[in-house]
Amino acid sequence: MKNPRESYAFKDYNYIAIEGNIGAGKTSLANKIANDFNAKLILERFADNAFLPKFYKQPERYAFTLEMSFLADRYQQISDDLSQLDLFKDFMVSDYDVYKSLIFSKITLPEDEFRLYRKLFYQVYKDIAKPDLYIYLYQNTERLQANIKKRGRNYEKDIKDDYLEKINAGYLEFLKSQQEMHVKIIDISNKDFVKSRADYLWLLGEISDASVGSGQ
Repeated sequence: MKNPRESYAFKDYNYIAIEGNIGAGKTSLANKIANDFNAKLILERFADNAFLPKFYKQPERYAFTLEMSFLADRYQQISDDLSQLDLFKDFMVSDYDVYKSLIFSKITLPEDEFRLYRKLFYQVYKDIAKPDLYIYLYQNTERLQANIKKRGRNYEKDIKDDYLEKINAGYLEFLKSQQEMHVKIIDISNKDFVKSRADYLWLLGEISDASVGSGQ
C-alpha cells in the first residue's frame, strides 16, 4: 500500500490529538500522519523549556514553576494553532493535548499546589476546543525506557520506572472520567510503527476503527 490516505478517512475529523507517556511515540506518529494524510502538524514546544532539565534534577523545587511554564506555553501554542486555519490541509494533528498539564501536575505537585494549579488551568483553558479524536498510545515501562534511552536526551536519562508508571496510571484515570471525549487507547508495546510498515498500517487501522463509535 503506497498511499494509506486512500484507505483511511481521517479527514472526517477536524482535530486529532495523540497522547501517551514519555517515549511512547507521540511525535513520531503525529509526523507520519501529517505527512501521509495532508494534515496540519502541531508539535509541543517543550525543547526550549529551561525548567525541564532543572525539574528532573530537583523535582520538588521546580515542579510548580515547570507546570506553570507549560500551562502558559501550551495555551499560547494551541490557541494560536487552532485559530489559524490552513485551507490547504484536511485536518489538524497534534502530539499532545492540553489536559496533559492536569495529569502531570497531579503527579508532580503537593495537594495544595495542585488545587491552585487546577483552578488556574480551568480558567485558562475554559474556551479551548477539545480534539474530535484523542488517541492514547500505551507502551509498557520497559519499552518506554528503551525509547527514552534511544533518543538520548541527557536530562531524561535518570527517569525512574515508578515515575513512568505513575504517568500511565494518571492518564488512564483521566481518560476513564472523560465520558464526552472520543478516546481510543491502543497498546503498541509489541509494535514498532516507525521501523515496520506493517505495524504502522495496523496502527492506522486501529485508529480508523475509532470512527465506528465513540468511547474507549
